[in-house]
Amino acid sequence: MQRVVTQERPHWRQLAEQLGFHFHTLHGEPYWDESVYYRFTLPQIEQDLEAPTEELHAMCMDLVERVVRDEEYLIQLAIPPAYWDYIRRSWYTGQQHLYGRMDFAYDGSAPAKLYELNYDTPTSLYESAFFQWVWLEQGLELGLLPAGADQFNSIQEGLIAAFAQLRPHLPGPLYFSCVRDSIEDRGTIQYLRDCAAQADIATALIAIEEIGASADGRFTDPEDTVIRALFKLYPWEFMFQERYGPLLPQADTLFFEPPWKALLSNKGILPLLWSLHRGHPNLLPAHFDPDPSAPLNPGWVRKPLFSREGANVTLCTPTGETLTEEGPYHDAPFIQQAYHPLPRFAGHYTLIGSWLVGDRAVGIGVREDHSLITKDTSRFVPHVILD
Repeated sequence: MQRVVTQERPHWRQLAEQLGFHFHTLHGEPYWDESVYYRFTLPQIEQDLEAPTEELHAMCMDLVERVVRDEEYLIQLAIPPAYWDYIRRSWYTGQQHLYGRMDFAYDGSAPAKLYELNYDTPTSLYESAFFQWVWLEQGLELGLLPAGADQFNSIQEGLIAAFAQLRPHLPGPLYFSCVRDSIEDRGTIQYLRDCAAQADIATALIAIEEIGASADGRFTDPEDTVIRALFKLYPWEFMFQERYGPLLPQADTLFFEPPWKALLSNKGILPLLWSLHRGHPNLLPAHFDPDPSAPLNPGWVRKPLFSREGANVTLCTPTGETLTEEGPYHDAPFIQQAYHPLPRFAGHYTLIGSWLVGDRAVGIGVREDHSLITKDTSRFVPHVILD
């Protein structure tokens, strides 16, 4: 695994705008960065990332089966009791899931360590699946990349195939929804909508804020059409707290991701995995935090059960240095996870996002930051496979 400095493609920013990648720059700072790339060998990809991703995913699916049968687990995960049966029903009826991302610390030699799962509302999808593949193809054509360079990236093919499998089971058009004012979320759902269209699925677009409810408790669009199938880039824990939350268990909307994914998007899954698979080479020790107000001991990281993009994460290095990322998740229960720093390449801390479609590992994305805590503004950097 190497960090390689390279030339940027001429006019890539104009191309990004043409292709709908409108969030390549965030808050005046680069989000997409192709002045460098990461180079992996094929064994590093296949043995150190792909295989562990699928093994850990199988462990997670086994854990869902355990959690839905045990109320103590549901309590530990802070799932509201009003939705326990709703989640169980979605699991027992085999409601299909679409995709997810695991985040790893990996330096190219030691086993990849799982930081967390993003299994409900994972973003950085468009840039992982599409734009970095365009970068690879054009980089080879322009001679900016070594001949024979490849990429671990069958994300788009996997998504289209998954949507094709869903098509016969959809009760109507598949709506795609996110918060209206999030440019990154809009880019993600527009990309997913395009993949669904390539699988011949009828689609529609709607902002989360536009979803209403009929008199008989069914979710509707602004024209009062019942929404029978909805992909929502909006967390289940938010939905459970919304005004319309109590309608969810009785509504006949088919959701993606399904309700049981609320269990795997919860960081409480990390101590549960550790308790069942203590010592697994790809897991870090983790436990539920009994007193989040207490000082954090050196060598541990505190994370809310419900947070995203590093928000409200606090870490204390083995030497006692403390680093905190602010955010809105102050009142959630917390876990503690053993400190395992991200690898550092040329002064940049590097995180690997490993993508799954269904139950199969299909690609990776690489994020960089000057901080040990990866955030929503951390740069996305492309990668190649080259032995």
